Amino acid sequence: MTLPIVQFNSPILRKKGAKVTAFDDALARLAADMIDTMHDAAGIGLAAQQIGQAIQLCVVDLRQTESEFQWEFDGARPPLELFMPLIIVNPIIVLVPEPTDSYEEGCLSFPEIRGDVVRPDKLTVKFKDAKGVSHTLVCDGLLSRCVQHEADHLNGILFIDRMDKATLAAIEPELKALKKQTREAAKK
Repeated sequence: MTLPIVQFNSPILRKKGAKVTAFDDALARLAADMIDTMHDAAGIGLAAQQIGQAIQLCVVDLRQTESEFQWEFDGARPPLELFMPLIIVNPIIVLVPEPTDSYEEGCLSFPEIRGDVVRPDKLTVKFKDAKGVSHTLVCDGLLSRCVQHEADHLNGILFIDRMDKATLAAIEPELKALKKQTREAAKK
């Protein structure tokens, strides 16, 4: 089932997610609904805050991208189809600070707004899946960027917070229009 995606300027997007402690059918259903929502919106990642829930849960699926990236999942290199879509619960990220890369990012909570963001290219993330099983993912490229973007959401950080001043200034008119649209929608 698809869920409504929260738009920029909604307070929930700035809330740090609570740690997930119950790995039950409700969590599995929520994760499945988030995957449906992400796919329906043609996204590659979605955080719980974006569907109105401040918890440490996000989903990622890069199977349809043509981007090059490397990964190691639980010490092996299985095909993406075996572990994606990823359900990431309570992630703990360790970034490899160098090298960094600038890449144009978008966000489902910011329809049609894009801007360059500099992020480290490689990371290790330890997390649990929807059943509470622990996993470790080491990755680079777009997969690393996507995990960082979604983990930022889980901590109330938005991709616009990571943009330099010139990039942010260039999209300011679109951000103001989206804020106004979100305010008006909240009044209905």
